[in-house]
Amino acid sequence: DPVARRSEGTQKGRDGCRVPIPWTAGGESFGFGGPAWMPQPERFAAYAADQQVGVDGSFHSLYKDALRIRREHFVDDAELTWIEAGDGVLAYSRASGVHCVANMGAEPVPMPAGQILLTSMPGLTDELPSDTAVWLRPT
Repeated sequence: DPVARRSEGTQKGRDGCRVPIPWTAGGESFGFGGPAWMPQPERFAAYAADQQVGVDGSFHSLYKDALRIRREHFVDDAELTWIEAGDGVLAYSRASGVHCVANMGAEPVPMPAGQILLTSMPGLTDELPSDTAVWLRPT
């Protein structure tokens, strides 16, 4: 954010933490046409779409998996039921039986039992870490 940069972080500015995600790692403006309206640091090249396609654990892979899960489990599933899960945890169940649990608290919480369909952090076992979501079919 240019305002944050000019103010040495004392002001967020209009964009806060929002920045455009690059399309390509090389070339002018990381694949956006013309000069960048918001310059991006070189380290953002690693997040470019062309660098994430086909890479396990990348955001591109997560998004593709999420779309696949949606097609397989939620096509005609408009019903949603909220589940009480404690402070800092958002949880709901869909009519298809799939649950979503998101830990927005500061501390890990016990991992719900079930078959994991998708998670925002690979390698989950007994705990759901902070800032992590899981979609699962309860057992």
